[in-house]
Amino acid sequence: MRLMPRSFLARTILMILVPLVIAQVIVANAFFGNHWSRVHDTLARTLAGEVTTMMNFMDSGNTAAVQQMAHDIGINVSVHPTLNRPRHNDNKSTETGKLASELSKRLKRPANIYMDKGKRLVFIDVPTRDNQIATFGTSLYRIYSTSTEVFIIWLIGSILIVSILVTPFIIMHTRSIRRIARAAGLFGRGLDAPGFEPTGSKEIREAATAMITMKERLNRYNRTRTDMLNAVSHDLKAPLARMRLNIETGGATDADLIRDIDRMTEMVNGYLAFARGEMPEIEQATELPPILTRTVRDAAPDKKIITDFPDTPAQFYARPMALARAFANIIENAARYAATTVKISEHDFDDRIEVTIEDDGPGIPDHKKKEALRPFVRLDDARGVDTGGTGLGLSIAQTAFENHGGQMFLENSDLGGLRVRIVLPI
Repeated sequence: MRLMPRSFLARTILMILVPLVIAQVIVANAFFGNHWSRVHDTLARTLAGEVTTMMNFMDSGNTAAVQQMAHDIGINVSVHPTLNRPRHNDNKSTETGKLASELSKRLKRPANIYMDKGKRLVFIDVPTRDNQIATFGTSLYRIYSTSTEVFIIWLIGSILIVSILVTPFIIMHTRSIRRIARAAGLFGRGLDAPGFEPTGSKEIREAATAMITMKERLNRYNRTRTDMLNAVSHDLKAPLARMRLNIETGGATDADLIRDIDRMTEMVNGYLAFARGEMPEIEQATELPPILTRTVRDAAPDKKIITDFPDTPAQFYARPMALARAFANIIENAARYAATTVKISEHDFDDRIEVTIEDDGPGIPDHKKKEALRPFVRLDDARGVDTGGTGLGLSIAQTAFENHGGQMFLENSDLGGLRVRIVLPI
């Protein structure tokens, strides 16, 4: 038998209501139970004392004092030879039990108590010394307080009010989670979820945003895989056909064949590097200026280098070899296309580091910047001619920065060429 419901909605409601009910019951028993007992004891002793006093006056023959006292305290007193009462009295009921006990102690004679719950009245029959019956009638509220009953009603009402107020919010959260589950199911089948946007609480929106980001990365991976297959087929087919033709016609020299082989080796190495991704590396405290300085010295020995680094650069945990490879790809591109100057800057903030790498080359048109980040895309018409490469440098760098939780942006430089801006979290 399953006691815990399966749905998030039912479980959340139980998590809220069960502790609330338990707390209310504990408060009711611990506080109002004692309060109810003390109040009823006090009311019973007071009324028993009043009845005992009037009976003493009545036994001494002071009828006027009895009438005056009864009038002052709001009790109706009458004396009858006989009364037609039910066979069983209410001496042991919850309402009058304490009063019967107090009268028994004080009067030293039997007293019968009867209630009219419909009219909320109580009657006390006490035999007199002349064998008559004195009846004292008063309100039932003189001996029984209904505050505890009202409190219990309010407890139940408060639970209902909390349920009514909380349930819509839980339903909204549940609806957001269901939407994420449906979208995840569609994403898992390679489909899109039209109109899906992060909604709900902050945590649920973060989960939805992370799932959308994951979907975009999977889509990019699938596109990259297709692009890589197309690129391998296209780029290797041309040199192979040219080598075959030159060998068959006898017009190929050793230098031509070696040039084609070197070109194919370069392309294959680039494809393999992209397919392998990054090798596992332990994160460690890292500063960027030494990495950037060493990289630009090796990649651009014949260019004018301008650096702008902080006096005390920020340290953050990263994989330095992966960052070095990523920055090397960008700096090599900048050095390849720059006319004379490459500028590298670092600006540190409380929560992030921003690095910009600029050149004074031809740049990239705005409408082609997004395309330039795709793997196997070469924009030679925008950045120069006969530059070689496989079109993987920016894509590999972007992947490395994203693996560190960062982002990479392509912008226009004040030097006239391309500015690559990298944002890395600290």
